[in-house]
Amino acid sequence: MLLAGCSAGGDGKDDGVATIRATVISKFRPGSNETRFGALEFIGGLELSSDNALLGAISAMRFRPDQRNFISVLDTGHWLTGAIERDGEGRLKGISDARIMPMIDRQGGTDPGKGSMDAEGLALRGDHVLVSYEQYHRVDVYPDPGFEISPPDGTLPLPIPRVQLRANRSLEALMIAPQSSPLAGGAVLVTEDSLDDQGNMFAAVLDGPLQGRFTVRHYGGFDVSDGVFLPDGDLLLLERRFGLMHGLGVRIRRIAGSDIRPGAVVDGKVIFEASSREQIDNMEGIDVFRAADGSLHLILVSDDNHSILQRSLMLEFRLHDDKLVSRS
Repeated sequence: MLLAGCSAGGDGKDDGVATIRATVISKFRPGSNETRFGALEFIGGLELSSDNALLGAISAMRFRPDQRNFISVLDTGHWLTGAIERDGEGRLKGISDARIMPMIDRQGGTDPGKGSMDAEGLALRGDHVLVSYEQYHRVDVYPDPGFEISPPDGTLPLPIPRVQLRANRSLEALMIAPQSSPLAGGAVLVTEDSLDDQGNMFAAVLDGPLQGRFTVRHYGGFDVSDGVFLPDGDLLLLERRFGLMHGLGVRIRRIAGSDIRPGAVVDGKVIFEASSREQIDNMEGIDVFRAADGSLHLILVSDDNHSILQRSLMLEFRLHDDKLVSRS
């Protein structure tokens, strides 16, 4: 079933309006009615497409407090904003009010090339939108509202030496810790596959009382693609892998927020893992919100790399804490 994401037309060239079609995904594992996968319960999903050629390459997504409207960044240097629509049972049905706009750089220009505007991480904090970039490594700060039409009005210092950052595998995950946690609302960054001498991924608390560098254990061929803090202060790290030996895979690790501090090497329990048996792709983004019934819901999105061999997916899960899948 195809659903029009926007009632307005347009090819996105002038006003940014994009019509997004959504095919509903009702089963996470095709041919199976199973809904429980580790600590996650599959609720529903969408496969997204559009006549607007800019749609795709979604790197990160964050929801507004209304749990409906969202902001995304594309690694082509674009913003994607819109709202999710639900059916009568509360499951994902489509995307409405979608707009794709070029990001504006520090000089006030747009589209200077992927090397300069390779947006990977996204975080919302107060009246600002924070974006981390690969290749030209930085974390820029945009005004909110107004990020779509404004250059950044600041940047955050990086405690990780740039010489340690890989050109296209660096500032991948950007998230804001709860204000009530020991990190006191600090911005936290984890690299994709920039490793120290022990093979751990570089990471950092960019500001706040525990500002400084730490590392995240790297194993199993999985690289970090995004992360989000839970209300209790724990960090969920979304990781993906692709290789001839293991094929396509995704997992989520839950890291105790109390472990994150300068100089630490952190690890956590794997609470979810999926492979090409399930409805996954190049999963790049994760966000969390509390649903009306009080449960925590996760939204995962994929980056299709503008390839006909890949898909832009949006998947929704309910988080359960009673069964955690331990790392073997």
